[in-house]
Amino acid sequence: MTLSDKFKNIFKHESSGSSSKMHATATVNGTVIAEADHYEVVEGNIYFPPESLKMEYFKTTETHSTCPWKGLASYYTIDVPGDTQVDAAWYYPEPSSKASHIKDHVAFYKNKVHINSS
Repeated sequence: MTLSDKFKNIFKHESSGSSSKMHATATVNGTVIAEADHYEVVEGNIYFPPESLKMEYFKTTETHSTCPWKGLASYYTIDVPGDTQVDAAWYYPEPSSKASHIKDHVAFYKNKVHINSS
């Protein structure tokens, strides 16, 4: 396998993504922070649409990261009664054209936020 092939495997998920019309909730310490009947799934992560978020629990942070195919991600800290999860959620305010379907949708780190879909 060439180095080029290795990089292709790393980025092979760039075209993966699907819409779902199933119900999903995101909770922290028993508090529902997002709830949706439709969402996007990319690389195994549920991306909740912006209108599904309970924004009173979301605090913008200065943290950013870059995905080679989605673009620059911004982060939120989740602050609910009895628990604060720093940089627990991310979103793409200006995603690449390949990721335009997740613009402003929010995904969560599974070790910080409980996600349930049914």
